[in-house]
Amino acid sequence: MADKTNPAGNAPLFPLLAIDRLRMESDGTGVTTLVAGAGCPLRCRWCLNGAVLSKQQPEWITPQTLLERTNIDNLYFQATGGGLCFGGGESLLHAGFIAAFRSLIGSAWKLTVETSLQVPSAALQTAIRTVDAFIVDVKTADPEIYRRYTGGENRIAFENLQTLLKNVPPENIKVRVPLIPEFNNAADQAKTAVLLREMGAENIEIFTYKKIE
Repeated sequence: MADKTNPAGNAPLFPLLAIDRLRMESDGTGVTTLVAGAGCPLRCRWCLNGAVLSKQQPEWITPQTLLERTNIDNLYFQATGGGLCFGGGESLLHAGFIAAFRSLIGSAWKLTVETSLQVPSAALQTAIRTVDAFIVDVKTADPEIYRRYTGGENRIAFENLQTLLKNVPPENIKVRVPLIPEFNNAADQAKTAVLLREMGAENIEIFTYKKIE
């Protein structure tokens, strides 16, 4: 579920699932609004938001519509250095939309994306030119654990992370390394963190997934 355009024009559309306002310290700096979209290349065993895989639930909106729905918090964003955080799902499947939204708002708001980096390199390059901060969920450096948990390959994610670290200041990249019960352990977590530091990552968050029954 990548970028598509409005049949009535050239504006890219975003598959909106939800807008969550007035968030603090969870999606970047300052006051943020989380914009959750559908679409994901992975099939994580403990996905917290199964709606991201649905083709029926999202509402396709234009950049102008998103601005109209989020502009209510403009003063909060500018006063605190906050803005929008695009999540989901895989936010960078919609890199073209995010770039169009940036063109609409200029530099007034900070734009953050939550991503697994499981996207084509062209989408990442668009984001590098557009986005202020990245929250990257790498899960694990172990290919087999990654495959069992996500159904995907982590090679693309780590190649994209290498590109990201070469082109974006490390303070603007948070890399999240979860302990995933039944899939990895603290030793794997530590090994992944060591590799990330060797790659140049500085802001590494170690945490534990809580399985929702």
